Amino acid sequence: MSHQSPPIQTGAQLIAHSLKSLDVRIIFGIVGIPVIEVAEACLALGIKFVSFRNEQAASYAASAYGYLTGRPGVCLVVGGPGVLHAMAGVGNSTANATYPFLLLAGSAETGAGPTRGAFQQLDAVSLLAPHTKFAVRPPSLEDLPRSIRDAYRFAFYGRPGVGFVDLPADYIQGVPREVVPIERVEEQPRVLGDQRRVMAVAEALKGAERPLVVIGKGAAYARAEGVLREFIDALIEADEGDRTKIPFLPTPQGKGVLPDDHSLNTSSARSAALAGADVVLLVGARLNWILHFGEPPKWSTGVRIAQIDISPEELDRCAADPTLSIHGDITSVIAQLKAHLSDHRHISSSWSNTLSESAAKNLAIARAKASTPTNPLTYHRTFSLIKSTLESLSPGGAENLVYVSEGANTMDISRSIFTVSQPRQRLDAGTYATMGVGLGYAIAAEMAYNHTREASPLSSSSIRKRIISLEGDSALGFSLPEIETMSRYRLPIIIFVINNGGVYHGISDNTPTWGADWWDVDKEGKRRDILLTSTALGFETEYDIVARGLGGRGWRVVDEGELVEAVREAWRHRDGPSVVNVIVASGVGGKLEFGWLGKEKGSGGSKL
Repeated sequence: MSHQSPPIQTGAQLIAHSLKSLDVRIIFGIVGIPVIEVAEACLALGIKFVSFRNEQAASYAASAYGYLTGRPGVCLVVGGPGVLHAMAGVGNSTANATYPFLLLAGSAETGAGPTRGAFQQLDAVSLLAPHTKFAVRPPSLEDLPRSIRDAYRFAFYGRPGVGFVDLPADYIQGVPREVVPIERVEEQPRVLGDQRRVMAVAEALKGAERPLVVIGKGAAYARAEGVLREFIDALIEADEGDRTKIPFLPTPQGKGVLPDDHSLNTSSARSAALAGADVVLLVGARLNWILHFGEPPKWSTGVRIAQIDISPEELDRCAADPTLSIHGDITSVIAQLKAHLSDHRHISSSWSNTLSESAAKNLAIARAKASTPTNPLTYHRTFSLIKSTLESLSPGGAENLVYVSEGANTMDISRSIFTVSQPRQRLDAGTYATMGVGLGYAIAAEMAYNHTREASPLSSSSIRKRIISLEGDSALGFSLPEIETMSRYRLPIIIFVINNGGVYHGISDNTPTWGADWWDVDKEGKRRDILLTSTALGFETEYDIVARGLGGRGWRVVDEGELVEAVREAWRHRDGPSVVNVIVASGVGGKLEFGWLGKEKGSGGSKL
């Protein structure tokens, strides 16, 4: 017997059918009155609904799902406070500019006046309009499908962002007078670059002594890995002994567009590459704080920066050369550039030697930190052991591991250790440097790769990708309850909590010192927090026990043997999440800083 969709009898069903027509396969969110009816109508049509514990994490998950799949992730929340919580995802999506996101929220009945104080009443359209690409309350129940389609299309056409549709309770519960069907939104048209600009960029690269290609997450989002690999490889001479061609530098989420082990990857010499380059091709990246605005002292004085971007308003910002800015989609423009550079062979042994020497120096330092046994455990040693153990357990090695990371030290240091060979297999706090995204992102990755499989639609591999979340203990606290969400849906995500007992770093490596130095003890022996530093967190908090209480499994480890065994045990657990609580050196006494924001030349430069 063929399955027939339920007839459209209510506004909730109309909304569900509209999402089905757009080929939406999964929705993230939290239900309540009145949107629970929408969620149930979606489930009746076979659309999966993942219910979170906080709208903030649900909105992060939806936006990350959009990045991973290239189609807007959908989040459904209640009105009022639900919208306010979900605004965290709105800001995160907008700032990242590659995270298309459709937010649907319930609201008070249309007949409720602005001063009546209806249930969870909020003028959400006015609130969200400045922060979204499109925000609307449909003029009637019958206009719901068109409004949802428009918001969905706005979210990923041009520069990705947020579409918002307000869903009044009387629309959700009402009976539509007619049903106007809608069609799936097609992929947006390809945009070729202006040929004069393309030729100008090609000539600038040909004339450069120290050229560099910077690859951002926009290239990963655009699925430009194929054409970029052809472009970079085409610049290598047939003589494999000659490694003096144009090097490339990936931004954190640009990693994997070309493999980390590619011969021209200059991540290990990041500071030297930025400071020495005279002509730079910026591909799907922006000259924001992550790239130090393209300005000295991180960059050389007089550097010419050419930029390719789908968003014309992004061109000519900061230090980009307006005469070398190309509006167009990456795949089309790179193909155009490749045609002009097909016969070009850049030879610059001095530039190659400079980068090679810098990389060798930085790699030697990193390898020493990673290979030296430590007690207590350190970040570098911990990550090295986790990486080697995971890759030995994973069929296909690193190719089938997807990493999520957040937390200043955890995220910063892990970037240089956990290498990837495929795009969109590394997610982190991103442009907005948002803490709390980790568990939502991990759930989104699990769904995108292993459930709907929209993240790799062309892959014929049946091997399940394992999602690995690397969490600072501070970062984990923002979304800790989502471990229960993972347990409820039996998601085999492995979470490593790098526990140093503080924000940035902790304040002690032993309990007596932590108690004596940072707490004031009164005559009765009770502790008062008048001396507790603002960066302090609980000493060796037992996140592993919390995980077990939320339905997962947990291990507490303090040495190398326990860590390796816990990784193996977590890998074998396939019926829910695993949390490995890794107690590491606190860093007490160290300087509180974030390497990315260092002012001095070379600060934090090799940690990409």
